[in-house]
Amino acid sequence: MAVHTPVTVPADAPRAADLPLLTYYDDATGERTDLTAQQLGGWAARSAALLRDGCGLGPGSRVAVLLPPHWRTAAVLVGAWSVGMAVSFRPRATAGLPVLEPGADLPYDGVFVTPERLDDWLEDVPDGVHRYLVGTGPGPLSDVPLGWLDWSAEALRHGDATPDYTAVRPSDPASPDGTSYGEWAAVAREVAGQLDLRAGDRLLVDTAEHEQPLKWLLAPLAAGASVVLCANLDRAKLDDRIAAEQVTRVL
Repeated sequence: MAVHTPVTVPADAPRAADLPLLTYYDDATGERTDLTAQQLGGWAARSAALLRDGCGLGPGSRVAVLLPPHWRTAAVLVGAWSVGMAVSFRPRATAGLPVLEPGADLPYDGVFVTPERLDDWLEDVPDGVHRYLVGTGPGPLSDVPLGWLDWSAEALRHGDATPDYTAVRPSDPASPDGTSYGEWAAVAREVAGQLDLRAGDRLLVDTAEHEQPLKWLLAPLAAGASVVLCANLDRAKLDDRIAAEQVTRVL
């Protein structure tokens, strides 16, 4: 779907500063979760502390994130990047095909995957030293296999205070293929420009159509926009949701 401005925001609409930074819907389960910038930052801080203090990882560590667009995915990604890690993000099943990035045949320092992908015969989940299941439902995971940990439960063992600053240089690798933090930032700004995203915009994303975090997370953050993620989007609800959420762009 092309990016467009579907509605004119009413004059009495909430100010951008009063809106959540990230809202997550799942129309299959009825879930709706709002996170302010402070709340998302708190979950990212927990994730960072889990990786740094709980796992002993830091700058240069490699983590694989096999997660769909979700507020927990945002927390995992921002947490890992905030302490200088190189993140491999693969939204789709590999179906046994090789992953073309340096060191992909070696165990990752950390692996994050949904229970559904762990059990998917099409998926080749990479090996990892520290392995976490990340649920996409509103509650805790009911069954965690041996050798895996529930990310939500483990992250809650850590505080939500901002971790000590990690000096990340623009030239440091943000992904195992060598793409640097500076390069990803430049691409995010470019994509935000292509989507015509500006500070104060509210972007609605159909997660089935746009799985790469460059579009649903990095570009909006680079532009100063907030995001409404819609999983299993019910198109019959789209117009009402656009109005209720004060959406200015749809992707």
